[in-house]
Amino acid sequence: MRPMFQSPARRRWLGHALASLAALALPALSQAQAWPTAGPIRLVAVFPPGGSVDQVARILAPALQQQLGVSVIVENKGGASGAIGTGEVARGAADGSQFGVVFDTHGVNPALQPKLAFDTRRDLTTVALLGTSPMVISTHADQPYKSFTDVAAAAKAGGKGVAYGTIGNGSLGHLAVTLLAKGAGLELVHVPYKGGGPLMQDAIAGHVPLSIGSVFVAKPHIDSKRLRPLAVTTAQRHPSLPDVPTLAELGFRNFEAPAWWAVIAPAKMAPELVQRMNAEINKALQNPDVAARLAQQGISVNTGTPAQAQTFVDRQLETWGKVVRDNGITPD
Repeated sequence: MRPMFQSPARRRWLGHALASLAALALPALSQAQAWPTAGPIRLVAVFPPGGSVDQVARILAPALQQQLGVSVIVENKGGASGAIGTGEVARGAADGSQFGVVFDTHGVNPALQPKLAFDTRRDLTTVALLGTSPMVISTHADQPYKSFTDVAAAAKAGGKGVAYGTIGNGSLGHLAVTLLAKGAGLELVHVPYKGGGPLMQDAIAGHVPLSIGSVFVAKPHIDSKRLRPLAVTTAQRHPSLPDVPTLAELGFRNFEAPAWWAVIAPAKMAPELVQRMNAEINKALQNPDVAARLAQQGISVNTGTPAQAQTFVDRQLETWGKVVRDNGITPD
C-alpha cells in the first residue's frame, strides 16, 4: 500500500499541534514533580555532629537535594538521647519543610523518659526506615573469652559476674544485654559510659571485659585486632563480620536487637507528602554511592513503605518499653 501523501502545509500544521501539546504538558509534569515548599528542607539530626545519626543524615541529604531540586540542609539538635531534636520535629511545620533523622533510642525514650514534651505515637509519624545494623558484643584481645559461650559459662559460675560496657544507661545495648541476661540466667554487670568514644577507649585499654556497640563503633578496633568480636545481635550474620555468629546461632533463640536509623515527620503531615518523601528516600537508598557509603558505616539499607516503617518502630516501642519497665531502668 502506498503511503498517504501529506502536503507541506499539513505537515506544518501537525508539527505546530504536537509542539503545542508538548508545551501544555510540560507545566503539568513540572508541577507534579515539584516539592511543595520552595526550600530549604531541614533534615534534623537528633544527635550531635560526628556520630552515626549525623553521618547518615549527611549521606542522605545531597541525594535528596539532587532528586528534589530543593536545598536540603542538615541541622544537629542533640540532647536527651535524641529527644530534644525529636521534639522540635514533632512541633514543627508539617508542610514538607522539616524532617528528622533518628536512632534506635527513638524506640526507647518514651519508656525511659516518661516526661517527654511530646507523644511519640501521637505527634510523630515514621516516613522511612533507612537501615539496620547489628550490635557487636566484643572483648579485649587479652581477655580469656574466645566465644560468647565462654562468657555465658563465666556469668553462670557465680561470684561477681562479668562486666560489660555500653554507651549509657537505657541505650539499646544496655537493654539488649539486660534482656539476654534475664532470659538466660546470666550475671552480667552493666558499666555505662557517656557515648561510644569513652566506651571504646576503655574497651581497647582492657578496662572493661566486654563491650556492646554498633558495627560503626566497634569494627575499627576489631580490624586492628585490639577487640575480639564474640557475637552479633541480629538474626543474620553481618557481611562485614562474616565469621562472627549471631546470638541465635549460639542457642539464644529468637534473639534480635538491631541498631536502626529512620526518618520521621510531624503526625499532621499529609499522607501523600509522607508517601512522596518515602519514595524519594527509597530512590536515594538505591543509589549505589549512597548504599556503599552507608555500608561503610555497617548499615544494611532498607526500602519499604511508611506503613512498614511505622510497624517496625511500633514493635521497637513495645519491646524495649517492656524491658525498661520490667527492669526499672532509668536514664542515670
